Amino acid sequence: MPQELRAVHWTGSGLVLIDQTRLPHRTETVDVRDVDTLVDAIRRLVVRGAPAIGAAGGYGVALALLQGEREGWTDGEVLRAISRIRGARPTAVNLMVSVDRVAARLPHGLTAVLAEAAAIQREDVEANRSMGAYGADWLIERVAVDRPLRVLTHCNTGALATAGWGTALGVIRELHARGRLETVYADETRPLLQGSRLTAWELTQEGIPHYVQADGAAAGTILRGAVDAAIVGADRIAANGDTANKVGTVGVALACSYARIPFLVAAPTTTVDLSTATGDDIHIELRDQTEVLEWGGLRTAPNGSPGHNPAFDVTPGRLVTGLVTERGVLEVSTGELPGQRLR
Repeated sequence: MPQELRAVHWTGSGLVLIDQTRLPHRTETVDVRDVDTLVDAIRRLVVRGAPAIGAAGGYGVALALLQGEREGWTDGEVLRAISRIRGARPTAVNLMVSVDRVAARLPHGLTAVLAEAAAIQREDVEANRSMGAYGADWLIERVAVDRPLRVLTHCNTGALATAGWGTALGVIRELHARGRLETVYADETRPLLQGSRLTAWELTQEGIPHYVQADGAAAGTILRGAVDAAIVGADRIAANGDTANKVGTVGVALACSYARIPFLVAAPTTTVDLSTATGDDIHIELRDQTEVLEWGGLRTAPNGSPGHNPAFDVTPGRLVTGLVTERGVLEVSTGELPGQRLR
């Protein structure tokens, strides 16, 4: 996979997004030139992954300005459109942080807004590269084996989920580049299969050995000693280290704790929300129940059965062996908390 792969690309007048609902069998893009289309793309997971959503949201401020000029919006209407983008997915803090950062440049005009959005995208790629190196160093030192590592990951945290390179998958790519990776177990990630559709696609593009497994197989894979560590991303990290990530993550962390192997979270500092004290304060997005009641548009559950479809769960900080950011690794489970070290 070329390192230039970008899930979010600004054309000069709008956004081009890789449509992640079509992968792996069809590679298509969505042209975004208005706020409604962007909000829909974020909610439908055309673009997903906290850093990628943040990049899209930053450019969304420019979209709102341009649409406002075309359609004669008032300043208040532009701000309301920006607020809709900001709230399109409530759990991923990167979206809110990026929109607020770019919106602060509104008084200076479109050029300043676009420069700030581009800076967010560039900084995320640089941060991902740094955390990939820090995470690989930490794992190689932490896991004392005389062979390449076997790792497990959940959901998708690669170039598709970020501005480029990847967070947890960036660590995996770094291990592979160093010849220190044996194989990857990629959880399928129900109900929308970001692991089997997207992570496996990225790993295949780079020739990285891997298996796709059912989410329910993860604990057994860990407990039977088939992996040396788990590496996941995050959508929001509280000041005490509690981590919101794709639903199913907390089960992986519990299995790692029982097996006494590292559970590593990889995320940029923009994903750390120091205003959120604990995971109890993180809003968990509930998605459409049809995602768990249907498959391919066909009902698989009885007609009278309702669905419970949280998009995320929260892993307690005491289960997080390490949190790797672009600044290094915090060993959260031993008391190195983001609220104390990343202010």
